[in-house]
Amino acid sequence: MTDREKAKRMAPLRLVESYWHGLAGEDMVPLRSQIDPRGMENALENAFLMERIAPSMAKIRVAGTHLNDLMGMQVAGMPLSSLIAPSDREAFGAAVTRLFADPAIIKIELEAEGGFGKPELDASMILMPLRSDFGDMSRALGALVSHGRVGRTPRRFKVKSVEATPAVQKGIVSRRPVDIVEDELPPLLRPLTGMSEAKADYTPRKVAPEVKRGHLRLVISND
Repeated sequence: MTDREKAKRMAPLRLVESYWHGLAGEDMVPLRSQIDPRGMENALENAFLMERIAPSMAKIRVAGTHLNDLMGMQVAGMPLSSLIAPSDREAFGAAVTRLFADPAIIKIELEAEGGFGKPELDASMILMPLRSDFGDMSRALGALVSHGRVGRTPRRFKVKSVEATPAVQKGIVSRRPVDIVEDELPPLLRPLTGMSEAKADYTPRKVAPEVKRGHLRLVISND
């Protein structure tokens, strides 16, 4: 595969990942309610949303047509591990656990099981955490792209490699100096709510003016 072909194949994953980063604060995972399909319109075929149902398992809630094509059926409501070969589900479950627990961005390289009518098929998947409206880390945005002919379905995949990176970098906002101009920062480094929060950490504490006491003293007598 040439670099140009690979870049074209991976474009939906990069689009979904960029969309997630655009919603994320520097120390905050996006909410599920922030997801708007129009923000990743050109990757909807490959995108999906899922919900954690156990520490190492997540259920597909909404899925693009590509996942349906790979399985030969509607995958909404099915565990995401349904796409994974039984022998590799433990390793896949460990990656899902990290997705929600760390939280982490998970990138997985996959290789489809072979068989009669099932030609070689490689795939790449990305999983990114989301918070529910209650604030718990129980939702995720993902995308999957494949390279090769689907052939007979369902197609299930073996895990070739897993890469996990922290989803957020805590503490960056509080360490930013007050004289940084927000417009000069790269888009992904700008705080979601503006620079006002960052500057608040560096606002000098107001000290009450010293009150000088005089030498007069009030004496009360009831005599």
